[in-house]
Amino acid sequence: MDIQTAEKLKRMKEFLDDFKSVVVAFSGGVDSSTLAAVCKDAGLKTLAVTVISQNSPTREIKDAKKIADEIGVKHEFINMDILTPEFRENTSERCYFCKRRVLSALVSLAESRGYEVVLEGTNASDLSGHRPGYRAVEEMDRVFSPWAKFGITKDEIRSIAKSMGFSFYDKPSLACLATRIPFGIEIDEQKMKMVDEAENSVIEIAGVRQVRVRNYDGVAVVEVGEDEINKLLEKATKVRDRLKEIGFKSILIDLDGYRTGKQLF
Repeated sequence: MDIQTAEKLKRMKEFLDDFKSVVVAFSGGVDSSTLAAVCKDAGLKTLAVTVISQNSPTREIKDAKKIADEIGVKHEFINMDILTPEFRENTSERCYFCKRRVLSALVSLAESRGYEVVLEGTNASDLSGHRPGYRAVEEMDRVFSPWAKFGITKDEIRSIAKSMGFSFYDKPSLACLATRIPFGIEIDEQKMKMVDEAENSVIEIAGVRQVRVRNYDGVAVVEVGEDEINKLLEKATKVRDRLKEIGFKSILIDLDGYRTGKQLF
């Protein structure tokens, strides 16, 4: 961790010192996991809560418990039906409705358990893109995004996690399943389930770490890290056959590789 990052982290810890107890919205990704670890390390009573809904990747759910155990933080799952009419419509504001619903549930849980605030893991790098979900954070009382508040980027969070000795410091980023369905195409549980099964299958068959399977109304567009494209191509026939078994009509491989928030058509 460099000096600049250490100074940002110091100021963030000073902010956290204002609280005695926190609920952390805990996906099991690098951002929320490192946030929970910093809170615990600062001596705060910390509860990590993972929301399970129709748009939760199953591999992330499995990781969440394992990572919470590695941190040594108290951890719980709660279930939620995220498929509201606003979410299903899948406009460019979809993430706002989802985030608002999730954070409202966590605030209610925090109040019922006697925790002071809810923290979530949006970082400074995230704010450079279209992030309607962050508006929900700004609108809500008792909800904070410490990484974003103190200008701490994704790479800096990884360096903090590495300096603390955690194995997840280089874990690939993983957004919710709804992000694989382009805006304007109505979301339903089956479409997201197809994505989840397809991504798990690509990882199993091709042995890649980073993968997205975009669901363009039954057409699968498979993205992996640019350095892993050859591994995917070597197993392309098996991947195609498996994804067709899942229900995709056609399978395309994006030779440009994975990019955050990509919209192809």
